[in-house]
Amino acid sequence: QPQLVESGGGLVQPGGSLMLSCTAAGFSLEYFTIVWFRQAPGKERELIAAISWSRRKTYSSDSVKARFTISRDNAKNTGYLQMNALKPEDTAVYTCAADPDGFVYSTNSGRFWGQGTQVTVSS
Repeated sequence: QPQLVESGGGLVQPGGSLMLSCTAAGFSLEYFTIVWFRQAPGKERELIAAISWSRRKTYSSDSVKARFTISRDNAKNTGYLQMNALKPEDTAVYTCAADPDGFVYSTNSGRFWGQGTQVTVSS
């Protein structure tokens, strides 16, 4: 069964850092765009970053682009989201998705989705 599995979430103080991982199991991420989303309780899903298979094309939202960096290691079938200078408003469930249809990203992009990992930024 193809799956995406996120890891690396947790509790961190404001100003701290976390790195999230998104690993594909049961299928290859070859030619897939990797997309990261987040959703806080009571709020809509927010697209925050995307990266193409070649790594030559990336997107990040205005709310995170100065602080977050998206990357991937294709040999490990894994995507990453490095999050720095975290703020309380970054608290959310972070989810990755994989989309095979070129470098196209939106709030509903993704053929496969992970279950999400909780990030809580609090003192």
